[in-house]
Amino acid sequence: MPAAAQSAPIGAWVFDNPPAYPEITMLQVRRDGDVLRGTLTSRWYGRIEMQHVVLQDRTLHFDLRNINDPTRPTRHWTARFDHKGAVTLSGGIWHSDVTQTGRRGTLADVRTRTFRLARKLPPRASLAPDALAAVPPMGWSSWNKFADKIDAATIRSIADAMVASGLRDAGYLYVNIDDGWQGVRGRDGTLRPNHRFPDMKALADYVHARGLKLGLYSSPGPRTCAGYEGSYGHVEQDARTFAAWGIDYVKYDLCSGEWFYDTAGTVRQAYYAMGAALRATGRPILYSLCEYGRFDVAGWGRAVGGHLWRTTGDITDAYKTMAEIGFDRNPRFTPGGPGGWNDPDMLEVGNGGMSEDEYRTHITLWAMQAAPLIMGHDLRTMSAATKAILENSGVIAIDQDRLGAQGQRVRTVGAIEIWRKPLADGAIALAIFNRGMAAGTIDLLPADMPGTSAGAIKDIFEGEPTTVATRFTVAAHGVRLLRIAPSAPAR
Repeated sequence: MPAAAQSAPIGAWVFDNPPAYPEITMLQVRRDGDVLRGTLTSRWYGRIEMQHVVLQDRTLHFDLRNINDPTRPTRHWTARFDHKGAVTLSGGIWHSDVTQTGRRGTLADVRTRTFRLARKLPPRASLAPDALAAVPPMGWSSWNKFADKIDAATIRSIADAMVASGLRDAGYLYVNIDDGWQGVRGRDGTLRPNHRFPDMKALADYVHARGLKLGLYSSPGPRTCAGYEGSYGHVEQDARTFAAWGIDYVKYDLCSGEWFYDTAGTVRQAYYAMGAALRATGRPILYSLCEYGRFDVAGWGRAVGGHLWRTTGDITDAYKTMAEIGFDRNPRFTPGGPGGWNDPDMLEVGNGGMSEDEYRTHITLWAMQAAPLIMGHDLRTMSAATKAILENSGVIAIDQDRLGAQGQRVRTVGAIEIWRKPLADGAIALAIFNRGMAAGTIDLLPADMPGTSAGAIKDIFEGEPTTVATRFTVAAHGVRLLRIAPSAPAR
């Protein structure tokens, strides 16, 4: 046996006060013949196997796989052992680098820190379609504005603002609490909200009394993205809890679950498990899959009970990110339709990082692609311009059109793109986007608007019909959104 393996610090080391992320609580080293192997135990990711383990001068060198960055598939770690029985662990996972000091562990330490694996995922199966999400859902979510700094009083005031502003009557119905509401589990495993949400059932009743619906957020992993309690090991129990509270919408974010569920098969099964659990409650609950578009989710999202599925990572309140998602990434997926929709993430309209023209482009791109319209700003302080964009009935009608077609790019001329979307009444929506830094002009061609009457064009943002214009000037980063009536039938 190599001398390094013989003299290796075999056994367990524990960390009493680890950094909150990734919350490494234990390191274990073992011999496997002539080879050293080991694991880290994380409250986020469970047991993490070391790779390429090498011992040099009482320092263990090893790699951990890095799931989120295919250009950097592993991250390097070290564990330095001193002669007094202490260890200093250093390395990184995802976005965080940590250094923490631990001690030799006892058998009792090992027992309390050993990660308990949940039962196996259910076998692959499919759920029949239900009657939900005939059109893309519309509403509001807390994350873009408040992140996890959210409470019940804010949710109540947002619900009131949805009503007072007229946005509820415009079609925005869901009030969704994203990450940050979770507390701890009771002895029976039931998840409780934290102190900022003292009575979730009462909150749901408050929202429902205003003609709105309430949504919540969870994860198939042990931790949510912000470090709160996930549904790992408690999927059916959490679904029953959500239903008992009166929840109408569940967003299920992969987060720490990506360590357990990192293949097409396991991700699909993990999302099926919650989909089946929600369906089993008997309560109609909209199910939002958030696994960032991995493994061709548009091809199987409906089968696991999903009504919408993210096609991208998180949006930001910047034109560059919004445009990359809306123009380039979301269109790569198989188009959605009634009962199941591609979700390019929440709206940033009103958060202040883009111009009015850019926000018009943002909501138009989403409407043309039949995307969910989930607002993410503070409704209580929004400007008149923000309200006008969000409540524009012509934009909403295009997004909510019952045909459910996802619009497509049909022509590009320099920085200008023309997108077309067929509508249920035979009309078409035509969006002329300018992705350039200066205003641009383009002439519409008959091929851009087949089966329609060029004499019946309505400019959605201007709010008036135009009977003569087929030449349009578009502001930098702006859009002209048109509804063009179908041709009159021949007599």
